Amino acid sequence: MVHYDTRLPKLNLLQRTLIPIIGWVVWAMIRLLGPTIRFEILGGQKAGREYTPGLPYIYAFWHRCIIPATWYFRNRNGVLMNTTNFDGQWTRRVIERLGYMTAQGSSTRGGLRGLAVMAKRLDEGFDSGFTIDGPRGPRYVAKPGPVMLARRSGRPVVLFHIGLERAWTLKKSWDLMQIPKPYTRAVLIIAPTLEVPKDTDHEGLEKKHREMQKMLERLRDAAESWFSLTEADRERERIQWNS
Repeated sequence: MVHYDTRLPKLNLLQRTLIPIIGWVVWAMIRLLGPTIRFEILGGQKAGREYTPGLPYIYAFWHRCIIPATWYFRNRNGVLMNTTNFDGQWTRRVIERLGYMTAQGSSTRGGLRGLAVMAKRLDEGFDSGFTIDGPRGPRYVAKPGPVMLARRSGRPVVLFHIGLERAWTLKKSWDLMQIPKPYTRAVLIIAPTLEVPKDTDHEGLEKKHREMQKMLERLRDAAESWFSLTEADRERERIQWNS
C-alpha cells in the first residue's frame, strides 16, 4: 500500500528492467537467510520485544542493519519511508513482500508532507519506521524526522541496532551494509523510548535530536562489539539494558 507521492523520477530502460529483478533477488535472499538468524533481544520493555497492535511506535535505526531489521519486524503492517529514486523502487518491492506498507517520497521533495502522512498512520495504529541515516548518508548521521514526527504525533521513538556475529559487509556501499551469513547469531538492542512532548520548542527539538544521535551511537557500539565480549561482560550488559 503506497500512501503518498507516487510520482516516479525518470528512469532509463535498463533501470526499469532491473527494478523487478533486483527486488525479487533481494527478497529471496532475505527470505532464505532470515529464518536462520538466531536473535537475542536486550531492552525494549515498552516496545519491540512483542508486537502490540493499537500501541504504535516510531522506530529508527542505522541503514547498516536494514536487512536483519526488515526480517525481524516483518508482517506487522509497519509503514516505512522510502525514496522514489531507483534504489527506492526495488527496495519498495522487497519490503512490501515482507508485510510492510510504504510511504514514498524524499527528504527534499514532499518530506514534510511525508511526516504528516506518517503521523496519520500512527493515529490509525500503524508503526512507523525510518532508516535514520538513509537513503544515502552520510553514514551514522541521524536525520531529524523521527523527533519531528514524535512531537507532532505524541508517540515515542524506539531506537535500536542489530549486531551480527557473522556477516558479509559491503565495504564499497556508503552504509557498510551487512548481509547476515547463514545461521549467524544476532543481538538486537533496544533503547528506552524517547519521548518528545508536543509543546517542545525548536531548541528542545534540537536537544532531543542530539540525544537520539548519541543513543544510536551507543546502541551501535554495544551491538557490534557484543560477540567479542566474554560471557561475563555480556551478562553485565544484559543486566544494564534489561533493567
